[in-house]
Amino acid sequence: MSSAPKTSSPTSSIRLPKVPFWAQILLGLVLGVLLGWAARSGDVSWLVTTLDKIGSIFVQLLKLAVAPLVFFAILVSITNLRNVNNAARLATRTLLWFMATSLIAVAIGLAIGLITNPGAGTGLTPQDGSKPDHAGSWLDFLTGIVPTDVITPFTELNVLQIVFMAAVAGVAALKLGEKAQPILTLSQAVLELLQKALWWVIRLAPLGTLGLIGYAIAEYGWNLIGKYATFTADIYVGCALVMFGVYPTLLATVAKVNPLNFFKGAWPAIQLAFVSRSSVGTMPVTQKVTERLGVPKEYASFAVPFGSTTKMDGCASIYPAIAAIFIAQIFDVHLGVGDYLLIAFVSVIGSAATAGLTGATVMLTLTLSTLGLPLEGVGLLMAIDPVLDMMRTATNVAGQALVPVLVSAREKILDRHAYDHASASALDDADTTDDRHAVPVAA
Repeated sequence: MSSAPKTSSPTSSIRLPKVPFWAQILLGLVLGVLLGWAARSGDVSWLVTTLDKIGSIFVQLLKLAVAPLVFFAILVSITNLRNVNNAARLATRTLLWFMATSLIAVAIGLAIGLITNPGAGTGLTPQDGSKPDHAGSWLDFLTGIVPTDVITPFTELNVLQIVFMAAVAGVAALKLGEKAQPILTLSQAVLELLQKALWWVIRLAPLGTLGLIGYAIAEYGWNLIGKYATFTADIYVGCALVMFGVYPTLLATVAKVNPLNFFKGAWPAIQLAFVSRSSVGTMPVTQKVTERLGVPKEYASFAVPFGSTTKMDGCASIYPAIAAIFIAQIFDVHLGVGDYLLIAFVSVIGSAATAGLTGATVMLTLTLSTLGLPLEGVGLLMAIDPVLDMMRTATNVAGQALVPVLVSAREKILDRHAYDHASASALDDADTTDDRHAVPVAA
């Protein structure tokens, strides 16, 4: 007796189209603007509070991973250099390119500031400013590198001291050799655990975008941006010139590669940096896209964490240059050639003070104190800072991915095939192996 023929199951699985991560970010941005406008125009206090909490929780989740992530990333990256040929030369050239691109960026910032006079016609006066709670100085910068204990840098999130301790631990592990292998294995496992947890936080970026943008508009509105129109435009134009002018030129002339492929590959990290305003928080994505651009993993695992804490073309070069000119004009202080050279010096040498966190207040106070400008000028820029920081951080991260590509190309270790075909989003590809987007439907 033959069995009955099999029939198709009454339910089957179909795969819903996946929304690209960049589209999710864009949707969060648009909704944030609309909700922020509605909250401000309708004076809806509960909506303002909700937007504030959503954005604050997202940023806090990013900061939660910063201290251990920086420590283990730097430690592991230094020990990974033992697997790279000519590691000392790679590290030296990376640092030199960091400095060279920072110098170019600060020169562009100074030129824009001198041409546009951002402090003129704003209606702002010195009385509108206020001193920051914490100011940076060269003495604090130099003496603050070495911590007084091993706990405080983590509890107070002093990234520069964390980097110092991680570097010392990494070099010591290299010297110990095989004896340090258990520690290195544990460090690698902890780093992967932190990166996995941070990926979950990164998935919340569209929601974080909604809260951060919405609250900024609800709290400050468009009138405030109007007062800083020239200054805001200067920062965005300066960052755009560096990111879409200087970087492509270096890629085409120094690395001799197609600049468009760089932006195809690096865009997931750039867009996340724009939203999160944190170079360190974006670090796992930056490292992933850098590797997909053909940079060897062993070198990328050193260059990207190093750059995430020291390479700040937006926050440490363009911004303080234009901000110093802006504040000098408000306070009616004349800046000479020597002052502009000092700004360039501070930008190239002191960029580690920004430490990859949201905002660039420490770097700005360091620049102002070096020039002898009133620190009250920092208070003039605090309200507008979140709007500026998005573009600054995006520029930072683009530079952090750029330099490893330049160095790899010059050292002939860049995988040109991988670079030429770098286009997939690291975030979109993270889930291609699972079926979370498949849902049962009735036949």
